[in-house]
Amino acid sequence: MKTALSIAGSDSSGGAGIQADLKTMTMNGVYAMSAITALTAQNTMGVTAIMEVTETFLKQQIDAVFEDIRPDAVKIGMVSSAGLIETIAERLRFYQAENIVVDPVMVATSGARLIAEDAVEKLKTDLLALAVLATPNIPEAEILSGMSIQNEEDMIAAAKVISDTYGCAVLCKGGHSINDANDLLYADGTAHWFMGKRIQTSNTHGTGCTLSSAIASNLAKGYDLAEAVQRAKDYISGALADMLDLGKGSGPMNHAFNLSGAFAEEAK
Repeated sequence: MKTALSIAGSDSSGGAGIQADLKTMTMNGVYAMSAITALTAQNTMGVTAIMEVTETFLKQQIDAVFEDIRPDAVKIGMVSSAGLIETIAERLRFYQAENIVVDPVMVATSGARLIAEDAVEKLKTDLLALAVLATPNIPEAEILSGMSIQNEEDMIAAAKVISDTYGCAVLCKGGHSINDANDLLYADGTAHWFMGKRIQTSNTHGTGCTLSSAIASNLAKGYDLAEAVQRAKDYISGALADMLDLGKGSGPMNHAFNLSGAFAEEAK
C-alpha cells in the first residue's frame, strides 16, 4: 500500500483539516499519516480558537514519520505562522519529499483568518517552491497572484502568474460566482479545464481539504497530475452527492459536516 502524509491543523468537528485528510486518504486507498500544525476549536459554523504546536514538536512529528514510514506523497494544509512554514520546508527539503500538494489555506469560509500576515510570504517562497501542485480557491489565488479574478480568463492569467513565479502547477478551483464548479489546472505552460456540475448541497465543510488530499493520494499511487486531479474531482463529487446532514449549520458557515469520505463509495 502506498503512503501519504498530511501536514495540517486539526478540526475538532471532524469535517476538515487533519481529520478530513486522513479519512479521504484512507478512502482513496493509501496509508494515511499526520503531522499536526495546530489544534482548533471549530465546527461547521466557524473557528473559535487556534492553538499552534511548537516548531520543535512539528519537526519531531515529521521526523517520526519519515524515519519509519516514508510518505509517497505529502499534502500541506493549514499552517498559521512563518516559523512553522520554515520548519516544514526545511524538513521536506532534508528528506527530499516527493509529490507535495499545497492547499494554501488562508481564510475559513466563515471569514476567520487562519494564517498570520507575515506567513503568507513564507508560504509563497518556501512551500510553493517545493510543491508539485498548489490548489488555491479564487480568493487564495487572488492573494497569491496579486490579481483580481472576475471570470475564467482571469483564472487562467492568475494561475499562470502563480505557476511562473513559484515553479509549481496550479489547480485554481472554480466557484465563488465564477463558474459552475469548473476547475483549472495550469501546468507546464498549458491550461486544462476539469468540468464539474455544481451539486445543490449545504454540506461543503472541508471540500478543499478533501480535494487536495485525494489528489495527493492519487499521486502517491502513481497517477500523473491530470489523472490524479480527475480522480479526485470524481471522488469529491460522489461525496457531495451522497452527503448526510450531521450538523445544525445555523451559523456563518451555514453547512453541515463531514464531506471527507465516510459516506462516499471507496475510490477504486
